[in-house]
Amino acid sequence: MREETEFRPKPLVEIGGKPVLWHIMKNLSSQGVNDFIILTGYKGDMIRRYFLDLRALENDFSISYKTGQVDYHSARGEEEWKVTVLDTGAETLTAGRLAQARPHINDSPFLLTYGDGLADIEVAKLVEHHSSHGLPFTVSVTAPSNRFGVVRIAPDNVAVAEFLEKPRSEEKINMGYMILQNEIFNYLVSDEPLESGPLPRIAREGLLGAYFHHGFFHPMDTIRDQNELEGMLRTGKAPWVTWE
Repeated sequence: MREETEFRPKPLVEIGGKPVLWHIMKNLSSQGVNDFIILTGYKGDMIRRYFLDLRALENDFSISYKTGQVDYHSARGEEEWKVTVLDTGAETLTAGRLAQARPHINDSPFLLTYGDGLADIEVAKLVEHHSSHGLPFTVSVTAPSNRFGVVRIAPDNVAVAEFLEKPRSEEKINMGYMILQNEIFNYLVSDEPLESGPLPRIAREGLLGAYFHHGFFHPMDTIRDQNELEGMLRTGKAPWVTWE
């Protein structure tokens, strides 16, 4: 997404005039999750400014330049949010970013997800599943749709037996939306990718559960992804929009 990310971090790339990060947080907020820690890196100062200015951008207000007091005349759904923004370094890898959040996390299990993927996952069901299997860590997985149609050939190698338009893959991918307990910090031994360091080590120890999400998931890795998500929002077919 260089056309976009050359000028801003990917979580601030917009869908329907709002950053994808806002869409993720709005979806979670509609499910009762309102305490957020944002681990920033590349162009993190833009994310800092976004959250500092968000209330003023979303609401009508009056400001006294004599006293500095700001009175807001309307309220949006973000008034319940508590947002902690941490500068974890532009070059820091994902495990290193998470390690820096430790002082801000209490002893309860917490949700960790990425800032560039949208889903209609039900947090309550994810938490219930996490509690049921007795393991300290849970990762949500899904079967992604193939970007291309699939043609199955008949045994004679001549006729087409079946034509499938973008079927789901048989492989499963990590879609984020992980429930982690504080034991995770014992596995963050260095600045490394969470996905190729701590999580594989945890899996080898048999401590990582999987929650299979059968619903909607769509990453935003390319301009094509952004356009597809824009189209869903424009036509009212955006499964992650659960707050209206």
